[in-house]
Amino acid sequence: MLSSKAKYGLKAMVHLAERQGQGPVLIAEVAEAERIPKKFLDTILLELKNHGLLSSKKGKGGGYVLARPAERIMAGEVIRILDGPLAPVPCVSRTAYRPCTDCLDEASCAVRGVMQDVRDAIAAIVDNTSLVDMARRRGRTEPVLMYDI
Repeated sequence: MLSSKAKYGLKAMVHLAERQGQGPVLIAEVAEAERIPKKFLDTILLELKNHGLLSSKKGKGGGYVLARPAERIMAGEVIRILDGPLAPVPCVSRTAYRPCTDCLDEASCAVRGVMQDVRDAIAAIVDNTSLVDMARRRGRTEPVLMYDI
């Protein structure tokens, strides 16, 4: 499950993507607009800055900006920075592999096989979804189809 930290991080990054090219954005603005606790957002944005996704400017006219174009920042990168590996179990992680202590044979483990498919499906989506793609979805409403039989 996506943590609140990663969810807030994605929301903040989309907010900054929507304001790309307009100069630095204050944390307070992002926090209010996205309904994120400011102290928590401070920590999240600092972590994203330390990983090279954001730049900041102090003082009057300061705030945060994306460190590279929004179309080159993928949701998967933000999630991995804030939450760690996408894999639901450590034996299928590409970045933090650890064998399961209760597994007799990884190659024939049914749980591992399914969890590998889950990891691959999640990665296929989040690693190919940019902040621009996410910003385009904002406010989009799909009609709810209801079928009565």
